Amino acid sequence: MTNPFHETLTADNAALLLVDHQIGLFTGVRDIGVNELKHNVTCLAKAALRLNLPVVVTTTAADGMWGPLIPELRAVLPENLEVIDRSTVNAWHDDRVRKAIEATGRDKILIAGVSLEVCAAFPAIAATAAGYTAYVAVDASGTFSATKRETGLLRLRQAGVIVSDYASLAVEILADNAHPIAPELYADLDMPFATLVGQLAAARG
Repeated sequence: MTNPFHETLTADNAALLLVDHQIGLFTGVRDIGVNELKHNVTCLAKAALRLNLPVVVTTTAADGMWGPLIPELRAVLPENLEVIDRSTVNAWHDDRVRKAIEATGRDKILIAGVSLEVCAAFPAIAATAAGYTAYVAVDASGTFSATKRETGLLRLRQAGVIVSDYASLAVEILADNAHPIAPELYADLDMPFATLVGQLAAARG
């Protein structure tokens, strides 16, 4: 029996689901700096698009209490990408979201959401139960207290969801630093240490 924790993400088997990165929800985030969270989820989206991954994006009550997507994320998404606004707490329970994931034909789903323990965890657990391998990008997700972060991570582990960070997921899919898109991908990820390495290489050149 194949262990999903030993399988490899590729550009052909992965898709990205972003759940509720909305202005109103960001106002309550306490476990990660808001600017850092904006940076990380925006970089994750840019990298996914660079890797040609299908991207599904959702909001909840965008015209009401939670507001629209953060503008930084909206700016890097394709103009024609439909953001699915829903009422269900669990994004997986919205038929449009589930069908959009199914339509990708991918069996590995990268997920990030605000909040971590609900918007990311609930669809990740449901997708796992449905036979997908779900990965949660913890640093592209956020929540409202340290307790919520801790219990959310525990529940993900209990459910067999793979937890990671946004950059590791992307570079696993890249696989080879000799790939022609590698420089652009690292620029998309905008990791401070990688930027310094690039500056060092330029200085030596």
